[in-house]
Order: sequence, then structure tokens, then C-alpha cells
Amino acid sequence: MSHTAHIRSHRKPRRSASRVAMRAGVAGGVLGTLAVAGSSASANAAEPVTQTLELPTLTADLAAQVAQSADATEQAAANYRLGAERDAAAAKAAKQAKADLADAKKKAEARKKAAEAARKRAAARAAAERASRTTDRPTLSASVGVGSTSTSVSTATGSAAAVISFVKAQVGKAYVSGATGPSAYDCSGLVQTAFKQVGISLPRVSQDQSTAGTQVSLSNLQPGDILYWGGAGSAYHVGVYVGDGMFVGAQNPSTGVVERPLSYDPPSGAVRVL
Repeated sequence: MSHTAHIRSHRKPRRSASRVAMRAGVAGGVLGTLAVAGSSASANAAEPVTQTLELPTLTADLAAQVAQSADATEQAAANYRLGAERDAAAAKAAKQAKADLADAKKKAEARKKAAEAARKRAAARAAAERASRTTDRPTLSASVGVGSTSTSVSTATGSAAAVISFVKAQVGKAYVSGATGPSAYDCSGLVQTAFKQVGISLPRVSQDQSTAGTQVSLSNLQPGDILYWGGAGSAYHVGVYVGDGMFVGAQNPSTGVVERPLSYDPPSGAVRVL
């Protein structure tokens, strides 16, 4: 033992185990705190770097999304405008079509009225011409059957007989405009077909048939002569004189092919081709 051991002030105090442990714990806690603080400081110091590296990627994605949204909005607006323009065009076209239809109906009605008026005028002219012919030739009907030998008692022979036989055989058949037989005829179709039986080729229409042969007087008719109504070259009807003051013709849709006396509808003139 030291010679100063018995003096209290020079004796080294003994540290208790609990105080040493406590101090060690405190020191450890401080060091742990510093470590955590350091780690946190390091993490906080590194965080801006990490955010700075990721920011361009996020910004580019966001810009792309914004651009896509803008494109979609613009496309939607364009589609809306296009649809509106189409609707407007369709409405305008429908309105124009309706107006055109109404105009077409008016024009058709006007044409119909004009055609009806023309038909009535033509019928009136024909009636006037018939009345005029009756007035101008009063002796024709009186001479039929009792007049000159040429119109009353002539007997057809040869080609004339064949023509007369043919037209009489068609009596009772229908009148059809443009028809040339065998079941129906119009007036010039009957005449053309009749003379075709004897090898004579005549024009197809009344106007041309009225100038196809030699003009003859109505007072000097012979069986087989072609009768015409209207002017020579502008005749509107033809028939065949069959003798004894009679003629055969395809008159109209109501009567068909008939045999009638000249007084029934006195002709304007006649031509001879036989």
C-alpha cells in the first residue's frame, strides 16, 4: 500500500460499472445520432442530384402528354368543323334538290299544257280542213255511185285488183301508230304494205306517199289510186280507192281499218302509181 493511500484527497475514485455503461451508452447514442445525422445529411445532399437527373425525363413525358392532348383537341375540333360543314352542305343540297324538283314539275306541267293546246289546235285545223273540203267539193258526194264511169263502175284488174283485194282483207284490224301489219296498221303502213304485194315500194309516211305518183283529179279516180287528206307533200292521212265511190283506210284507234264511202270523209287529192 502507498504511503498516501490513507489520504482521501489523493485516492483515485473508483468508477462504478453503471456509470461507465451509462457513459458508453450516451457516447454510443451521440455517435449514433451523429451517424444518422450524417447519413441524413448525405441523403439530403444527394437528393437534389437524384431529382435533377430524373427531372428531364419527367418533363419530356409531360410535354409529350400535353402535345398529344393538344393534338387530340385540335383533331376533335377539326372533325367537328368538318361535320358541321358536311351537314351544312347536305342541307344546302337538299334545299337545292327540292327547288329543282319543284321547277322541273312546273316545267313538265307547262309542257303538258302546251302539248295539249297544240293537239287541240291541230284537231281544230283538221276539222276546219274537212269542213272546207266538204264545202269546196259538194259535187263529189253527189256523184258517188251515180257519177262518172271512172268512179262508179270501173272494175279493177291486174295489180290494182290485187291491191284492192289485200286492203279489203284487212278491214276490221286494229289501228296502231307505226304498225305495218299483219295484225295492225296505221294509215300509211296499210298503203305501203298493200302496194308491196304487187312489187311497188312506196315511202313510209303519208306526206311522201301523197307525191309518190302522178296527181289525178278526184273526178277521174280509178281503183287502186292512193287518196290523201291535206296538202300534197304535207298530207296527214292516206287511203286506197277501191271503186264504186268507196275507199279503205286505217282511220284511227277507234275505228281501225274500215271501208267507207268518199262522202264519209272527202279526200283532198289522189295520186296514181299503177
